[in-house]
Amino acid sequence: MRKIRFTEHQIMAVLKSVEAGRTVKDVCREAAISEASYYNWKAKYGGMEAADIKNIKDLEDENRRLKQMFADLSLECRALKDVIERFNRTYRTEILDFYLFRTLNEAREITERWLNEYNCERPHESLNNLTPEEYRLMAEKPEISKSAWN
Repeated sequence: MRKIRFTEHQIMAVLKSVEAGRTVKDVCREAAISEASYYNWKAKYGGMEAADIKNIKDLEDENRRLKQMFADLSLECRALKDVIERFNRTYRTEILDFYLFRTLNEAREITERWLNEYNCERPHESLNNLTPEEYRLMAEKPEISKSAWN
């Protein structure tokens, strides 16, 4: 069964008609709602005006959107952490576990060479066998639209 959404004015009309002296049972039958819905509305919206109810509904909608945005960003953050961890694991196994550095400058030079190879020469499966540099350049190219004037 489809849930019927009532407007702020309809909710206020139901609450006001009961306050005016009509019985809850009659008002609920006329509005096609259950008595439980009436008492829920009374607990939530009792003593408010229609504008206040609209503000509450707007805030609830905004809260829902923000929760969705947070969930999306959390998922994106988790994916980025996985990529960073993969990079760190590769760096650790190919550089830190492989070399015995004598000086900090030597570690910096070897790391710099490795980063250059990693970003400019080595293809990555996750990037369709492109290097990160090639992938970045490909992503920066503006697409030419065939359906509109450029």
